[in-house]
Amino acid sequence: MCGIAGVLSFPNSSFRVTEPYLVRMRDAMSHRGPDGAGMFLSEDRRIGLGHRRLAIIDLSEKAAQPMANEDNSLWVVFNGEIYNHAEIREELERLGGHRWKTDHSDTEVILHSFEQWGIECVHKFRGMFAIALWDGKQRQLWLIRDRMGVKPLYYSLHHGRITFASEIKALLEDEEQERAVNEEALYYYLSFNAAPAPHTLFSGIRKVPPSTWLRVNEDGAVHSSRYWDVWDHTEPLLRASETEIAERILAELRTCVKLRKISDVPVGVFLSGGIDSSTNAALFSEGEGEPVRTFSIGYDRQYESYPSELPYARMIAQQVGADHHELILEEKDLLDSLPLLIRHQDEPLADPVCMPVYFVSKLARDSGVTVCQVGEGSDELFCGYPYWNSSLRLQRLSSKFPIPEGLRNLGLASLNLLEGGPNASYRRKWSCELARRALSNRPVFWGGAEVISDSQKRHVLSPRLRKKFAGASSWEALQPIRRRFEEKAWDTSPINWMSYLDLNLRLPELLLMRLDKMSMAVSLEAREPFLDHKHSRRSENPRWSAQIYSEEGGPGRPPRRAY
Repeated sequence: MCGIAGVLSFPNSSFRVTEPYLVRMRDAMSHRGPDGAGMFLSEDRRIGLGHRRLAIIDLSEKAAQPMANEDNSLWVVFNGEIYNHAEIREELERLGGHRWKTDHSDTEVILHSFEQWGIECVHKFRGMFAIALWDGKQRQLWLIRDRMGVKPLYYSLHHGRITFASEIKALLEDEEQERAVNEEALYYYLSFNAAPAPHTLFSGIRKVPPSTWLRVNEDGAVHSSRYWDVWDHTEPLLRASETEIAERILAELRTCVKLRKISDVPVGVFLSGGIDSSTNAALFSEGEGEPVRTFSIGYDRQYESYPSELPYARMIAQQVGADHHELILEEKDLLDSLPLLIRHQDEPLADPVCMPVYFVSKLARDSGVTVCQVGEGSDELFCGYPYWNSSLRLQRLSSKFPIPEGLRNLGLASLNLLEGGPNASYRRKWSCELARRALSNRPVFWGGAEVISDSQKRHVLSPRLRKKFAGASSWEALQPIRRRFEEKAWDTSPINWMSYLDLNLRLPELLLMRLDKMSMAVSLEAREPFLDHKHSRRSENPRWSAQIYSEEGGPGRPPRRAY
């Protein structure tokens, strides 16, 4: 886990990369890599790569980055982990023609994989990653973000160059970088609590979407491609019994947790006492000679809006024999942390859970742990959000009673009157918004983190922005996701849409983003066993379903939780 940064200057620009310029970008993220720093500058000063290192796998200096291949024609900086790097290295050694300088660096595996298979090597990687790779022979820069979007990767095209980094603050070290609000992203942010990729709240700064690579030619031409989608690798298990499904899920999770133990530094588990983190802790403790280290956050008193979860965490910690650590927070701790958290977020993330994530990360790091397993992704895969049920019922009701076109238009026209003005109740406004979607033949569910509807924005935005976005809708940000869903899904039922949408928007751009920013603020790596994309080899079937159905459930109905 690290911080990466770099720049490529195009031929039509007089800009040349200097060491001070690159150092400023790189060291703006020193918290991401306190264990070392490196850089690569080409002889013509048109390409520069910077790296801050958090040493986790192969702690030797030979594994430092930026790293080059044998003839220095390929250079890479990499943030993340390739959990199956040993397996890929063995395959490359069988193929021959590769000379290794490290004992077990996953970074070096990336270099030789690209030598062997080109960009198709990304399909070999099992892990989380943001990769920048400079191909000196082809004079091309590759920017690659992992399938689920665990690791962020930002970039900006301006003044005859492209800059990239793990965090926005590094890009802002370029004095010519525009500093202005991306108003379209702001419009979407008011709906989704985060800016959907490729947007950020900064005008001119974009993020590589999950499952996507960018190829930047020396002349500045940029080509992007989405290389993976969950629906390309799933199939229903309609004839499997619930017992078999439960056994398979448990076996897969065991494999995923075991892979995420791979480390040359101490590893622990965030433990809230919920099903996901408790599962991580229980599976992690299996076969361990020493107790698993678990970390929990609590508050100084019982709050009506947030009942304490510590009793559940303590119960699980006791059952698995954990070396358990707790931190009790007061209101003052949260308020005092705001300036620091805002700085590390880079752009607004409207989620108060950023605070406990920061403090539990700090607790783990202060306790001598450098890596922690977390439970992100489980709710999106196993339909764990209670409010999904109400959306699902409303969607089924809408689909069950088709409305003639004339009545539909009349209903849409009357909703503005029914909704009321700015003083109307929140519940009334949202009821009208959901009815509007149903009458417009759009899905009722627009994501699990909606706050302000399109109609409500009329009372929030300035007159200038109301005019600018008069005909706009946040649905525009969801259309590409919906289009992929309809093209690829073998079952386009509402429950699958809900899972797919949150896996593509809320999870990477809000939940995983807050986890990355808050954990890396204290130099801690977070790993997500539930977000492993690959089915283990023990099955004859190479494909594994992210949406799992029992025969009793059937397509289009919520699967029973088998965990």
